[in-house]
Formats: sequence, C-alpha cells, structure tokens
Amino acid sequence: MDRVQTAEHGETAEPVNDSPAEATPEPTPEPTPESASGPVPDPPPHRPRHRVTAWAAGLLMVVPALVTACRALNTDGMTPVPQLLSILPWLTVPAALALLLAAVTRRRILTFVAVLVLGTTAWSTVPYMPQAVIPYGLPLARVKVIAANVEFGQGTASLVEAVRRERPQLVFVSECDGACRSTLTRTFAEALPHYASVEGEGSVGSILLSSYPLRDWRMIPAAMGMPGATAEIAGVPVRLQLTHPLPPVPGQVYLWKRELGRVKDTVAAQRTGPMLVAGDFNASQDHAAFREILAAGGLQDAARRANRSRTPTWPTEGPPLPPFVQIDHVLVRDFSVREVRFLDLAGSDHRAVLADLDLRGPR
Repeated sequence: MDRVQTAEHGETAEPVNDSPAEATPEPTPEPTPESASGPVPDPPPHRPRHRVTAWAAGLLMVVPALVTACRALNTDGMTPVPQLLSILPWLTVPAALALLLAAVTRRRILTFVAVLVLGTTAWSTVPYMPQAVIPYGLPLARVKVIAANVEFGQGTASLVEAVRRERPQLVFVSECDGACRSTLTRTFAEALPHYASVEGEGSVGSILLSSYPLRDWRMIPAAMGMPGATAEIAGVPVRLQLTHPLPPVPGQVYLWKRELGRVKDTVAAQRTGPMLVAGDFNASQDHAAFREILAAGGLQDAARRANRSRTPTWPTEGPPLPPFVQIDHVLVRDFSVREVRFLDLAGSDHRAVLADLDLRGPR
C-alpha cells in the first residue's frame, strides 16, 4: 500500500510503491551447459560418408582397368597380365560391382570412373575381327577339320569315337604320346593314311593326320611338337600347321611369347595360297600374340566366322572352375566356314574344335 512519509521542515515526500506486483524483476540468468552438466565434450571429427565403400569400389576397378588398358594398347605385358587376359570377359563382374558401390557413395567422380572402366571392359570383349564379307572364288572341296588336345594321350579313345562319327579329312592332335600315335595311325590307316608327327611322351608328342597326301614336312622349333606339311586338296597345295606353344604360366611367359612368335614368322613366310593353322594355341583372342599371328598370315579364326568366338574350350575337367576361355582354334585362309562345333573329349581337359570348311578357288 502507498504511504506518505513526512520529512523534516514539513516537506512532503513522493509516494513510494513497495508492492511486489509493481516491482520490475531482474532477469534471471539461464543455467549454462557447463553449470548444468559440466564441460561439453568436443564434437566427433567429421568423417566422409561411405569411405570404406569408396575404397572397395576403387580396389575392384584396379584389375579390370589394368587388363583393359593392356588390351587396348595391344600388349600382353608380364605376369599377371597374360593370365588375366584369359578371363577378360569375366572382369566385367568386378567392374559392375565397383560401379554399384560407387553409385552408393554418391561421389560423382568415382562413379564416372567406374562407368568408364565398366564400359571399356565390356567393349574389349567384343569379337576381335570384323564380320566382313570376303570375296571368294568357287568352292573346290569340302574339308572337315578336327583340332584336339588329348591331354597326355588320356583322351585318345574319345577322339577315336569322334573321328569315326564325324569323318574329318584332317585331324590335328596335341599331347599325343606314343600310345596315342600308335592307336590313331593303326585305327585310321585307311581313312587317314598320311601323317606328319613329332614323337614324344607326355605333352611333347603331336600328330597331323590327313586323308590327302602330304609333302614338304617341316617342324616349328618348340618345347612341344608343332609339325607342319603341305597337302594337295582338289589339286591345290594347302599349307597345314599344327600349333602347341608353351602355356603362359608365371616364370615362362617369355617362352610362350617366343614360341607364338615363331608361329607368326612361319605363317608370315607364306602370305599367299590356302592355309590351315590349328591346335592348342594356349592363347585367346584377347592376347596380342595370338592376334599378331592372324595379322601376319592374313588368317581368320573359323570360330569367329561362325559367331562362336567366345565358346570356351578349357578347362573341362572338374571343379573349381567351369570352362572359361577359348584357346583351341582353327585358323583359315582361302576357306569359307560352314559350321564350327565344339566336342567334349572324355579324359581330356580340352574341348575339340570341329570346323566344316569349303576350300575356295582364286578370286
């Protein structure tokens, strides 16, 4: 309530309002985090999103990028590139997984690189030579060819059955040991009486059987037998060459390249006239050394002409992997291709290649 205080000398004082309702309260400071719960800890350091995922995507791209680059540069490089080139089409799997992980991270540059790697890897699996229309002369003779690796002679019995069933005029046999050679020459003494061979055990022996007379026998120097000869077919000389270079295992890639180089030199020495080069090349269409043979001899892969260039021929025996690469080939010059089939051979880790061809006259 208001009251009037009287000062000395009779002066009247101003009324004083001491009502609590009318007083102006001072602001009360809010409690700070320090006063409420002690010192505030430092915030955790900022970590980029999906760092582990980004690293995984990058690592998955390394092998496809390396192998595809070697393919584009037309080089087989050194171990492990020749071995990885054998599975080039399968490298689209890690490349695609890398793209998926890169997309999850939402990093534009990483995703762009992943798209580039996947695209170039997929492009590299496109068949290596164009399906151009090639002018040929009139057909002179129909020729069936079988190229087979019988794995140290173990697939001989199965090959005998295939030859009886298919009745080819030419048979190129790799890894044909003494017993294999004796069986084939005895069994087909009438149907395929002519042959050129390199005798040896295990993987060394090879034989070329023919229903046509053979002459001008020659052998390419190599660790495993690679005989060659000239056959007279419909009055036309046709050069025949069996191939079986060493495989590109670690430690002997240089030997593999050297022996494929000798095959290239052999076919380059005869640039004109019909030619058949067949056998186990231990190389696929993705190896530069194999493509150099095609270019040097003006040859074409019969499987490519028949749209079968990605049909695997090795390895066919047991786990852990199914056949994944075509290393057995029939290469032709001045032949047209009717059909190419692949025959399973019990006892061998290779499929045989059966090519049904027409020898053509001059253009």
